Amino acid sequence: MTLIIGRLLAFGAGLLQLGVMSPARFEPLVRYTSNLPAQHDVFVVAHEDDWQLFMGDVVAKRIRAGDSVIFIYLTAGDDGRDSLYWQTRERAALQSTRLAIGPDAADSAAVRCSTTEVLEHAIRKCVIANTESYFMRLPDGKRNGLGFGRHDYQSLRRLRGKKIGTMLAVDGSAAYHGWQDLMATANKLIGSSSAAAEIVVHANDPSIAANPHDHFDHRMAGLLVNDLRKGQTWNTRYYVGYALATRAANRSADEAREKTAIFLAYDKEMMRVNKAWSAYAEHPAFYSECMLRTYARKARASGNR
Repeated sequence: MTLIIGRLLAFGAGLLQLGVMSPARFEPLVRYTSNLPAQHDVFVVAHEDDWQLFMGDVVAKRIRAGDSVIFIYLTAGDDGRDSLYWQTRERAALQSTRLAIGPDAADSAAVRCSTTEVLEHAIRKCVIANTESYFMRLPDGKRNGLGFGRHDYQSLRRLRGKKIGTMLAVDGSAAYHGWQDLMATANKLIGSSSAAAEIVVHANDPSIAANPHDHFDHRMAGLLVNDLRKGQTWNTRYYVGYALATRAANRSADEAREKTAIFLAYDKEMMRVNKAWSAYAEHPAFYSECMLRTYARKARASGNR
């Protein structure tokens, strides 16, 4: 565990020395400006470590800008394993959120969790500062989207494709009767825009052309957002997933270092329970590359825009 953490810390510390991080060489695709208007940012992800890898620096900037930030975790990220694993992933995600709020708040920010009812579905809700996290706890669909035997091969891909009619949360807390039921629930969580807060929804890119070789659960999160935004007035940003490591580095040294720290907060909590659960240790080269990159595109306007 110490060796793995040391390597990640060394990676973060070494970012300042990397010539590839020069902004003059690579222009970031996700731009930031000062005096941004108040936003209601919603990050719809499949698994508990997705936003840290693919958009962690964006999340930190939005939280610290004072935006209202919501995380919607569609699956338990169980990987076909028991409850100890996926419950640890939830706690690890919250550790990342605390650090994204700001280093000074990482140890002191209170976490308040409860169960909320959304269209007759029980959902785990955790509040930290100006963030809300909703854990829907649906079964992980496996990389190919066909599901695991532990949960009768239920998956988001099979639900949307009408191969199954109902999808049950891994803890039995809720049942979603078809894709439309899931859409309605997610739509309720996202909320509606107001004059004071523009809604910006963030998700993995559902386009195979723009985002090849991604996990099917990631793609389903993007497709859910794509299905929902029709008729809405949201702004939508789609992010590259697993293909991220093949793109040119485009984060500044500060952004990459911050993204690394946020991911490390997740990984440390996982290893605290079981050293073998380190995501970084499974694919160190891949995760290191993700820290240097964030690629997004703005979806075409929908609804009344």
